[in-house]
Amino acid sequence: MSERPVLLFDSGVGGLTVLREARVLMPGRRFVYVADDAAFPYGDWEEEALRARLVELFGRLIAEHDPLIAVIPCNTASTLALGDLRAAYPEMRFVGTVPAIKPAAERTRSGLVSVLATPGTVKRQYTRDLIRQWASKCHVRLVGSVHLAALAEAYMRTGFVDEEAVRAEILPCFMEEDGRRTDIVVLACTHYPFLVNRMRKTAPWPVDWLDPAEAIARRMLTLLPRVEGTENGAQRGGEPQGADRAIFTSGPPDQATLWLVRGFGLAA
Repeated sequence: MSERPVLLFDSGVGGLTVLREARVLMPGRRFVYVADDAAFPYGDWEEEALRARLVELFGRLIAEHDPLIAVIPCNTASTLALGDLRAAYPEMRFVGTVPAIKPAAERTRSGLVSVLATPGTVKRQYTRDLIRQWASKCHVRLVGSVHLAALAEAYMRTGFVDEEAVRAEILPCFMEEDGRRTDIVVLACTHYPFLVNRMRKTAPWPVDWLDPAEAIARRMLTLLPRVEGTENGAQRGGEPQGADRAIFTSGPPDQATLWLVRGFGLAA
């Protein structure tokens, strides 16, 4: 069982933020990272077409890799298709992610919270249900960024980003009401933490940028089976069974992307 990998799936390279945290908690586990870059960005898709694609694609991924669990850090994919995936593949344990609205509501002092997400996550009823359930006493602004995920992808590959473009994407997150200001921005896309330093630099005032990567990794850890010589499923003191891999649905990655994934310890 220990030789079976953990599968991480994202629309692009954004889920590498979760892989980074997972490796800290599970240094001996083997990971297969799948980037559905052939379909990036998911925001351009009609919901039914994207849902069908995800269900079909996961069928092939599960058959090929036989993962212990399938982790979907992508908010768009999770809020859209997690229920369909669980219904289609009941033997597979899925870990999804949703916007971190509950912890944001618990931590805010001003009561003004923004959720920075893709347009697809913003318009989904699931997101509004989370607000109604966990943040009814807060003023939560949903901000759908059209370009930020692509800016993050480009930044990770080239090391450069237009800071004014970042500023324009995050500016709607900042509210002022009756002497109070937004104090928490939920990063509801795995790509966004890669730009958080640029966000801090260009923001009109300091806020807490809530990154869910560590929470997702901790959830993974609780669901992984225990194996001999481990603690909570983490293979301590041993080497992973085989190399971690990165798979791109568009085919072999370009040189910049190859350097990126190798920097995260992945073979492509």
